[in-house]
Parts: sequence; C-alpha cells; structure tokens
Amino acid sequence: MSAPVRAADVAVGTELPERSYPVTRADLVRYAGASGDFNPIHWNDRTATDVGLPGVIAHGMLTMALAARAVTAWTGDPAALVEYHVRFGRPVVVPDDDAGATVTVRGKVGAVGDGGRVRVDLTVTSGGEKVLSLARATVQLA
Repeated sequence: MSAPVRAADVAVGTELPERSYPVTRADLVRYAGASGDFNPIHWNDRTATDVGLPGVIAHGMLTMALAARAVTAWTGDPAALVEYHVRFGRPVVVPDDDAGATVTVRGKVGAVGDGGRVRVDLTVTSGGEKVLSLARATVQLA
C-alpha cells in the first residue's frame, strides 16, 4: 500500500490510479474455500450454461472485494473505508484457460465532505463491459 492519502490533497474529480486484477479459475476455487460458496456456477461450465450463463462466473462478492481493494490501496489504510455500495450489473465470465478474466477498477472523487469524508465513484469493468453499477465508496481521510 501507498502512503495514506490526506483529505487536504483531494478534490472533486481527483482520479484514483487504475487497477487491474486477474481472476482465474484457481482464484475461484480459493475464494469458494474461503467464503464457503461452492455454487457450481463458479466452477462448472455445464451447470453455468444450463442456467443461462455464458460460462463459469466469478463470485459477485469477489468482484465487489476487488473494487474495494482498489479504494483501500489508494487510501493507504483499509480502515478508511467506512461505507460501500454496489449493484451487480453483469457477471465476470472466467474462461477455463491460463489467462482467465481481468477486472479493471477506475475511480474518481465525486464529493468531499466535512471532516475528511470523501465519496469515490467507481467504474468496474471486465471484458470491456461494466460489471458493477452505482459503485460508490465513502472513505474517511485524515
């Protein structure tokens, strides 16, 4: 992580560094073990396509966590994240190959409030498609 960002150093429109996170089938297995979510749509192509998905998809909460990681990497302090909201727009399809998928997170300061509260508006994509909608994080900066 970088040095903590100070409220005095940000303004509306400040952009966060773009972050890209690879997601492979092996990552899905590890996440399933950690979360206890062993739904076969996250590891079995036949099951995923039988329910109308284009293939195996990443866990929504994993996608959400990757976006939060981009915010906490920017703040330099994971405890700075005080509020976080997303809507799941599209699934992250994870091919069965060595490359997998990539989740890209871009952020911009949308509001600066009193006492160091800052709203960060996020754009989260995979394969050129927006996967999280209305993604917003509120952070408390020093």
